Amino acid sequence: MDLIFLSGWPVVVEQPIAWGDMDSYGHVNNVIYFRYFENARLEYFRRLGWPVSVRPAGVGPIVHSTQCRFRRPLEWPDRIAIGARVRDIGDDRFTLEHQLISDKWGALAAEGWSIIVTYDYVAGIKVPIPDDLRCRIVDLEGRPF
Repeated sequence: MDLIFLSGWPVVVEQPIAWGDMDSYGHVNNVIYFRYFENARLEYFRRLGWPVSVRPAGVGPIVHSTQCRFRRPLEWPDRIAIGARVRDIGDDRFTLEHQLISDKWGALAAEGWSIIVTYDYVAGIKVPIPDDLRCRIVDLEGRPF
């Protein structure tokens, strides 16, 4: 797969499209694109050192909102690459953007974003992004914000 579209993206997840991802119209169901974005988002979190398989015992990520713009229909068989990178950082949240590239099309198939809030799972409230997490994001991204 040519990953030129995702050069400079710190996290790229590659995976095949499964037959079961398609709907009765013969293309990947729209909700599945969000699952693809989730796979890249969880890999991003894993690389930040955030827990992804258990509920955090303190400050962790929570999805505030997410969006997808569908560019091309995906079908089985195909292989895709999903990129994740931080677009901007606020006091208590950051925007994680995604691009989904189809090997079959050799082009962008979807793009989107998720707003991630830092949330204290014990207190049940959003909290400012911890300084050490900001540093890990800058390190992973290889650029300042």
